[in-house]
Amino acid sequence: MVHNFDPFLWQIYGNFGIRWYGLAYLAGFICAYYMIYKMALINKAQIPVRLISDFITYCAIGILLGGRLGYVFFYSPDLLSQFKREFPFWGVLAVNEGGMASHGGMIGLILACMLFAKIHRLNTLHLFDWVAMCGPIGIFFGRLANFVNGELVGRASDPNFPLGMKFPSDIFMWPTQEPGKMRALSNVVDKLGMTSENWLSLLDKGKSDFNAQVTVHNTLNQILAAVQDGNAAVTEALAPLLVLRHPSQLYAAFGEGLLLFLILWLIWYKPRRPGVIGSLFLVFYSIIRIVGEQFRMPDAHIGLDSMGFTRGQILSGAMLLVGLILLIFWSRRLAQPLGGWGRPYR
Repeated sequence: MVHNFDPFLWQIYGNFGIRWYGLAYLAGFICAYYMIYKMALINKAQIPVRLISDFITYCAIGILLGGRLGYVFFYSPDLLSQFKREFPFWGVLAVNEGGMASHGGMIGLILACMLFAKIHRLNTLHLFDWVAMCGPIGIFFGRLANFVNGELVGRASDPNFPLGMKFPSDIFMWPTQEPGKMRALSNVVDKLGMTSENWLSLLDKGKSDFNAQVTVHNTLNQILAAVQDGNAAVTEALAPLLVLRHPSQLYAAFGEGLLLFLILWLIWYKPRRPGVIGSLFLVFYSIIRIVGEQFRMPDAHIGLDSMGFTRGQILSGAMLLVGLILLIFWSRRLAQPLGGWGRPYR
């Protein structure tokens, strides 16, 4: 099956409109508010009801800023020096270039909790626990949005794999990784009204002509847009050129989202010392992410780091170590257990 989902719920003009990705963030924040609100009403969350909306706002800002800056520093520091005449002018602000990094979002979230706790004199570790409890739901929606966008694609699967999917976004990797396939797009651009001769001429000029390179890139965008718009002729011509891949975004939605959510809520059946749930989030998320990266393509401009690990696995390994240290330390603190939705802690 060729992935042909439209990233827009409502496309107003050009790249402006209501995207599923933005709605995924909104859904995560709404669910977090509802969960904390319901628990605060029965004194399971030590956050005043009147402050919950403010807390969610702090978390949203922390995730967005941390997620973007995390991508810039962890994956693409060159964006710091990229400036353009067009909006948004600075590469760091061009969220469509690379997007967000989950590890950075978590750092931003932790800092937001620390700031909010200091301002309102709340238990910082208890806030950590709550964002850990709600976080997997946001991750679940976010990974579904990644799938809809056709980004963070999986590695090549067995040709007979029943869940395999072909992602048209692969074509953007071809100019640098598989230039031979660019010429094979002749039959595809023909469905868009460009002759094979013109396409091949553009590819030849693109080796030294910047304007030709821009035209080639724009044509690739037109191909992707045509598939998303349901152009059967373009889709049929492109399909044989694409590689069948694991839908790694769906694996992550299940593992980093639903599975992690169930694990943490089962552990939280009893009240726990503040910080225990937060540290367990770091531990279990890291393990699930390290496994999941085996099915996900590494970033094209990075590839595999030392010893064949992806950048995501290296960051998750560091997070796992931090989580284990914090778990040992916080679980031994003399502090009153908080939360829990089952019988009292013994």
